Amino acid sequence: MNASRIALVTGANQGLGRALAEGLAARMGPDDLVLLTGRSHQRVSDAAREVAELHGTRSHVEGRVLDVTDAEAIARLADELRARHGGVDVVLSNAVARLLPEDSQAERADEFIDVSNTATHAILRSFGPVLRPGGRLIVVASSLGTLGHLNPRLHHLFDGASLEQVEYAVESWRSAVHNKTAEEAGWPRWLNVPSKVAQVAAVRAVAAERREHDLADGTLIASVCPGMVDTATSRPWFSDFSRAQSPSEAARAVLDLVFTEHLDPALHGELIRFGKALPWPDGTPPVEQDRLLRP
Repeated sequence: MNASRIALVTGANQGLGRALAEGLAARMGPDDLVLLTGRSHQRVSDAAREVAELHGTRSHVEGRVLDVTDAEAIARLADELRARHGGVDVVLSNAVARLLPEDSQAERADEFIDVSNTATHAILRSFGPVLRPGGRLIVVASSLGTLGHLNPRLHHLFDGASLEQVEYAVESWRSAVHNKTAEEAGWPRWLNVPSKVAQVAAVRAVAAERREHDLADGTLIASVCPGMVDTATSRPWFSDFSRAQSPSEAARAVLDLVFTEHLDPALHGELIRFGKALPWPDGTPPVEQDRLLRP
């Protein structure tokens, strides 16, 4: 990657995003910039100050308010970084809407989809073109993002799809949730499953279009599963956290992927967990989980 590197982390004021920002600041150099973002001005300012106090001698740290549901704001930030710095070297897309098991899935659908999916599409579309040679654009997803977690009737919507086709599928799913026809069409009740599959499918779509050029200059576009992480977002969903990682522990494998100098071409466009690609067709629809959730 270039001297005076520019790194961006979304959803960086707490949890895994905060740990990723701290890890970047610790590993990058004094001429490099780590830009951490979130929706709350106070939280972003506090996080940037605290990360800078820990790692400010290693790299420059700035906070920036960014609502990832605002595609125009994402595009403006990408344009600004291209104008000021010639592009970016690292983009870690990590924003997620917190969802509790007792929440109504239908009532939370718009916020969840906007934060997880609409934002992913906007980041891929705006930051892909400004990613400098040798850069990394990584979307934090989940092992639930493999195609097999969906009903086979829905596979054609995401397998081999373009980004525009993924966007259309996501909006069709959103409409079905609101029209109360989602389960009849085969969509799982748990929003997290189709959301993660769509995230991974969007990454695969963009990476496929860029593959030859990216492999030639060592650029990586991929999604990652960080494994089970003990955070406020994930804790309500699991009863056993004995094997869960802290955010700092979970960040290490993602950061190793960012800073590796010997990139495996087989990882490009894939969903990666601890340095290995997960097979896209894998997974089993989580029927039992659906029974525990409110429509």
